[in-house]
Amino acid sequence: MKKILFVCLGNICRSPAAEGILKKYINESGLENEYQIDSAGLLDYHEGETYDPRMIKHAQKRGYDLPGTSRPFVFSDFEKYDLIIALDNEIFNSLKALDKKNKYSTKIVKMIDFYSNKKFDGVPDPYYSGASGFELVLDILEDSCQGLLKKLSSDDSTKHQK
Repeated sequence: MKKILFVCLGNICRSPAAEGILKKYINESGLENEYQIDSAGLLDYHEGETYDPRMIKHAQKRGYDLPGTSRPFVFSDFEKYDLIIALDNEIFNSLKALDKKNKYSTKIVKMIDFYSNKKFDGVPDPYYSGASGFELVLDILEDSCQGLLKKLSSDDSTKHQK
């Protein structure tokens, strides 16, 4: 089973949304037994809190379920997860900096790398924006999760051919 972790700043908006979207796509593809999806935040100031109600509301309108509570990224996540996906460049650089020995660098990638439209260089944080900010994030994450699932599927088919 491949384990994937999405990481944003506080684990209340972007990374839980990415988790919910990818889980739905994986379930719709019949791949739920092949992947374990989770999310975390670089900072622990929302630890144990439910996800942002605005993100939950916007995600539910699109058919995504975001149950759970915020948790911080912990160093052992580097070992536990096969793929660690940063939601923006700052998070990506922070994760790289935590990996002082460069042992996990191949596991750390940017969410935006799976986005088909290169209009953005990261998934913007909607926390201080209105409804349009949350909708934009969901648009970017839906596209990026589709790209990620295609990449995962092509990687898996390549492994099965060997």
